[in-house]
Amino acid sequence: MPNFFQFESDFVESLRCIPMQVRLKLDTCGIKLKLQQWNQFTQDDRLKLVELPCETESEIQAYREFLCKLVQQRTGAIASELAIDPQPPWLDATTIPQDVSTKAAAVEVNLTLEQWASLTPLQRFALLKLSRSGHENHNFVPALREFQLI
Repeated sequence: MPNFFQFESDFVESLRCIPMQVRLKLDTCGIKLKLQQWNQFTQDDRLKLVELPCETESEIQAYREFLCKLVQQRTGAIASELAIDPQPPWLDATTIPQDVSTKAAAVEVNLTLEQWASLTPLQRFALLKLSRSGHENHNFVPALREFQLI
């Protein structure tokens, strides 16, 4: 069963927005996908992108190839590449990224290293994405609650 967060519940059934688990896969395989492109995919396409694995090297390559073909088929465009971080911060349980610390402090939450380390990589990824400046981050506090950090 796909791992959707509660803070995504307002769009999970329709998949009108890109869920965090797919956003993690996009960063993992190095493809930038715009919401406009996502919205040109069928519901089955979106479900497939949710369900396809993207962890091992072969899975990452297969996911990337499937996504690139899908973008071309549905939008007529070539998928944009994204630099792949060889040491992504969501996999580092020993360091809280500055953006996350700053955003947490802004909402009067003192996030400890122990709390950060207790999160799954997907939860850490979500907090990273929700804490970035310029990002629509109204789900940061709901995510903190859901992850039992406040």
